[in-house]
Amino acid sequence: MADHLEASVTLPSDPASVAAARTYVVGTLAEWGLPADTDVSDTVRLIVSELATNAVQHTFGQSPTFTVDLVLDRDERLSVGVTDSHPRFPKRLPAAVQQDNGRGMVIIRWLTAECGGKLRVRPTREGGKTVSIELPWTATDRPVTSEPVPAAGRPEPQG
Repeated sequence: MADHLEASVTLPSDPASVAAARTYVVGTLAEWGLPADTDVSDTVRLIVSELATNAVQHTFGQSPTFTVDLVLDRDERLSVGVTDSHPRFPKRLPAAVQQDNGRGMVIIRWLTAECGGKLRVRPTREGGKTVSIELPWTATDRPVTSEPVPAAGRPEPQG
């Protein structure tokens, strides 16, 4: 595989674009060698869904588009970022707040950490922000398993 791969798509800030972002990312990762039937592919799909939803819902119409960027460095590190032009950074809600939404960043942070990755939020030069995750590419080679896997990481003996 190449030392450095990049892909990017810019979509309108519209709810229908969330599905388009997921499809684009999963298709691109499959081209790069990550089958769609892996745990990490499912995790990245969910993270992109949350990030794209945030870009659509929480920019209050002040970001007409959002961009999804993918970077794979030396088969070691996968970065996925969503950039919008709204200046407000995501805020973590207090646990006591009872709402049906607003937990996306908590979900993203948890999923990213589960894969051994990092979450970053950075301002853009144009005054917006990029919310990105970085995952070790080596975590992406596990196929989805239908059997329970105990904490030790070994399949349970079949009886």
